[in-house]
Amino acid sequence: MMYIVLTAMLALNVAAQVLEAYRVVDSSLIQTLNAVENKNQQIYSAFEQAYAENPAKVQDWKSQADQVKEKSDALVDYIDALKEKLVLASGTVPRSPDRPLKGDEFIFVNSNKDTLIIKKEDDLNTPSEIMIAQKEATNLKEQIGAYREFVEGIIPVEDAELKNTINQELETSDSRFTLKSGERRTWESLYFENKPLAAILTLLSKLQIDVKNSEANLLNYLYSQIDAGAFKFNKLGAQVIANSAIILQGEEYVAQVFLAAIDTTEDPVISVNGRALPIEDGKGIYRLRANEPGTFRWSGVINYKTPEGTIRNYPFTQEYQVTPPSVTISPTKMNVFYRGIANPVDVSVPGVTKENLRIAITNGRIVQQSNEFFVYPNELDEQGRRTTVSVYSQVGGTEKLMGSMNFRVKRVPDPVAQIANQTGGNLRKEDLQLEDGIMAVLPDFDFDLKFTVTQFDVTLTGAGGYANTWKSTNNRFTADQKAQFRNLVTGSIIYIDNIKAKGDDGTDRDLDPISFKIR
Repeated sequence: MMYIVLTAMLALNVAAQVLEAYRVVDSSLIQTLNAVENKNQQIYSAFEQAYAENPAKVQDWKSQADQVKEKSDALVDYIDALKEKLVLASGTVPRSPDRPLKGDEFIFVNSNKDTLIIKKEDDLNTPSEIMIAQKEATNLKEQIGAYREFVEGIIPVEDAELKNTINQELETSDSRFTLKSGERRTWESLYFENKPLAAILTLLSKLQIDVKNSEANLLNYLYSQIDAGAFKFNKLGAQVIANSAIILQGEEYVAQVFLAAIDTTEDPVISVNGRALPIEDGKGIYRLRANEPGTFRWSGVINYKTPEGTIRNYPFTQEYQVTPPSVTISPTKMNVFYRGIANPVDVSVPGVTKENLRIAITNGRIVQQSNEFFVYPNELDEQGRRTTVSVYSQVGGTEKLMGSMNFRVKRVPDPVAQIANQTGGNLRKEDLQLEDGIMAVLPDFDFDLKFTVTQFDVTLTGAGGYANTWKSTNNRFTADQKAQFRNLVTGSIIYIDNIKAKGDDGTDRDLDPISFKIR
C-alpha cells in the first residue's frame, strides 16, 4: 500500500512540473506576441507616413494593409475571448491591485486588462467539454481557415514561397497518422481533447503568434509593392557638390554633378556649355582653373532615361566665388606673446575651415584644442625678429602658405606685493590685523596667471628709532609678526622687503618692497 501511495505522489510531482513548464512557456509566448505586435505597428506607421507623402501612389496598398489589420485583430481577439471562456469555466480568482503575484501562479489577462488567477490549470474535463463537445475547436478551425483564405487571396500566384510560408503557419490539417481503428485523429481532437487547461492556453497563445507572424509577412510584402517597378525615389533633381563654394586664386575648382538618386547601370548624359562631362560612378566631374578673383556662375543639363525608356532633362545652375589668398592672425589677449604661458591665438582664412589649416611657429610650439590655438614661446624676443607664425591651407590635397606674421616675445611682468589690496601708504591697525599674509598681484594683466609669495621680512620701527625684523618663509604672517602688530601705535612704520614670489610660469621673482604707516 505504501508503494502505491508513493507512486501516486511521484506522479503528482511530475504533473506539477509539467504544469509549471506550461506556465513558463505561455508567459514567454505572450511576450513574443507583444513583440511581434509592436513590429507590425511600426510597419503600419510606415504606411501612414508613405500615404501622407504620396496618397495616390500608396492608396491601394494601404487599403489592403488596413484590411489585413482588421482581419488579424479580429482573429486574435476571438482567440482571447475563447481563452477567457475556458479559464472562467474552470474557475478563477480575480487579482486585487494590492495583492502581489506568486511566482508559481498561472494567470490570464483579459481584454479589459483584468488579471485572473487560474485555480485549476490541470483541469481536463472543462476544456474538453467546451472545445470538443461544444465544438469551439471546430469554430476556431473555421476562423483560421477563413483568415488563411483571405491572406492567400491577396498574395499573387507568382509569390508561391510567401504562400507556402503562411500556409505552414496557419496549418489546421488532421493528423497524418491513423489509429488502431484505422481512423485519423482530427485537428480538434489532436490539440484540444483530454488536454489540461494549461496546455490548451499555451497552444492558443501559440496560434495567436502564428496569426501575427502571418500578418507581418503579408505587411512586408504589401509595403515592398509601393515602389515595385518604379524608381526607388519619387522625385528626381540635379545635385551639384563642389569642393568649396569659395576657392583661392590659383587653386582648382572641382564639382560633382549628379542626380539625387543614381543608377550606376545607366549613366546619364551631363553637358555644361554644350560640352559633355566625363562620368565617374554615375556622376559628372566638372573642373576649371580659378585664375582671377570674382563671382562666377555656370550651368548645364542632365539627360536621364526613365524606366519607361523616355529621356528627361534636368537643368541646373551653380555659383562659386574666387578670393585672393588672405589670412588673419591675431593674439586674443594682447599684441605680444609671453614666455612660459599659453598665449591664445585666433587664426582664420576666408573659405577654409580650421580643420584644414596648419599653423607653424619658429620660436616655440602651437597646440590646438578644439577650434582654439595656443602659442608656447621658447625664448624671449623683444624685437620680434625670430618669432614668426605661418598659416598653411590644406585644400584639394595640396598645402599652400596663406600668410605669416612676426610677434614679440616678452617676459611676464613682475607682480606687485599687496596687503589689504594696498601697495603702501596709510593703513589702519584693525585692517592689518585682519590680514593673514601678503598677496602677489599682476595688475592690469589679461592672462589668468598667479604668483605666490614664498618669503618676506617685516621690519617695525619702535620707540627711539630702533628697528627690529621678523622673517616669514611663506606668504603668511608668523605668530611673532602678528604679536608685534598688536603692539603698534598710530604713526608706526611697517617696512616689508626681501619679498620673493613664484609664478605659474615656473619663474622666481624678487618683488619691490612695500611700506605702510599705521593710522
